[in-house]
Amino acid sequence: MLFGGFDIVVIVLVIFVILVLFAGIKTVPQGYRYTIERFGRYTRTLEPGLNLITPFIERVGARMNVMEQVLNVPTQEVITKDNASVSADAVAFFQVLNAAQAAYQVSHLENAILNLTMTNIRSVMGSMDLDELLSNRDAINDRLLRVVDEAVQPWGIKVTRVEIKDIQPPHDLVDAMARQMKAEREKRAQVLEAEGARNAQILRAEGAKQSAILQAEGQREAAFRNAEARERLAEAEAKATKMVSEAIAAGDVQAINYFVAQKYTEALASVGSAPNSKIVLMPMEASSILSSLGGIGAIAREVFGDAGNPPPPPPPRPRPAPIRSTPPINPPAPNPFNPDQER
Repeated sequence: MLFGGFDIVVIVLVIFVILVLFAGIKTVPQGYRYTIERFGRYTRTLEPGLNLITPFIERVGARMNVMEQVLNVPTQEVITKDNASVSADAVAFFQVLNAAQAAYQVSHLENAILNLTMTNIRSVMGSMDLDELLSNRDAINDRLLRVVDEAVQPWGIKVTRVEIKDIQPPHDLVDAMARQMKAEREKRAQVLEAEGARNAQILRAEGAKQSAILQAEGQREAAFRNAEARERLAEAEAKATKMVSEAIAAGDVQAINYFVAQKYTEALASVGSAPNSKIVLMPMEASSILSSLGGIGAIAREVFGDAGNPPPPPPPRPRPAPIRSTPPINPPAPNPFNPDQER
């Protein structure tokens, strides 16, 4: 089929309109920003969605990703303040806040951020000792974040986080640190044991001191009580002796008999209960013992009475022994407890 001149013009116009539409309509995805250049000069930034530009006059300059991105920092050697060589690697998180600045203020944005982060890692970690470097990782991260974020602000970039992933000292240095840690812990254990032994000795000494004080107080109290008991006993003995003396002075013979019989029986009891005495030989007569018991019984009857019965008659007077030419070898001892015995 042959096309006339008018048909060709229409077809050309339709194709031109389609080309104009494709050149003037731009769709920006979410999370991206497009910069628009007019004859090579930045004019504006397209937001996500459907946008119109002037065809053949304006064009898209840079397509910037404004989502938060991760940048891996490779492992690098760092010399610390005390001349220890360590290997460290890190990770950085950044976000484009101004697409125009990120596109036109710096070339090769990710490479620039990477080199800036590596340089500041060497600067920050090189100003610290090894022990401080290994124990203050959070402080290192804070310093790196502050320094790097301040450096990339003119680029329209926000560094949200910088984290040190791993710090690896040399193997010989790790062994030396392990030995140092072991020695420090052994030292600490010895110090704790010495303090424990000292505290135990102090506590034992305090206990012995308190025990001695309490024992001395107990002995003093016992001595005071014994002295008081002896004083009371002596007073009672003196009072009893005084009463017996008054009774004797008044002519009561039974009082002296009671007093002598009591002392006599106490002496017999002490002799009989002695632990080192198995056999007791006593040069005394049975009549003397019986008369002593009789005297004690008479005293008891006088004291307690005999239920209204008169006292029994005194025992008959013994007959006098015949006079011999030779005196007896062992004359009978006078009985102080028998009032009827002839003196």
